Amino acid sequence: MIDHEEHITGPALRASDAERDQVAAQLQHHYAVGRLTLTELEERVGAVYEARTREQLDALLRDLPSEAERPASHTPVIDPRLLIILLCASPPAALVYWLICQRAARRRNSRPPAVEGAREPGESDEGSPPSEG
Repeated sequence: MIDHEEHITGPALRASDAERDQVAAQLQHHYAVGRLTLTELEERVGAVYEARTREQLDALLRDLPSEAERPASHTPVIDPRLLIILLCASPPAALVYWLICQRAARRRNSRPPAVEGAREPGESDEGSPPSEG
């Protein structure tokens, strides 16, 4: 009873074309940042489009860092030199600059990750067909 054994270990989930395209895009990103050579990229992208299961796709990315492991950018929120110049030249302008930077930092830190299909605040449904599902 081979069918019974497959259900115990769990059937391999088939990969969709969209999942293959997503993995190919991730591989191209890793090539662009220098983690893969052109030859490795070509081999892996070829394997992506031959893969039948999600497990086969995952194996192609296993030795590469995921998006969650990507280091955060270290861009400064406030340029201290600009703030000092503004303080000397125009204290009210320095205050406005400081407040804008604080607000932007708060937004950046509190923003949840983007969800596909999510609407921006204030965006309405008017004129769009109702979604099925």
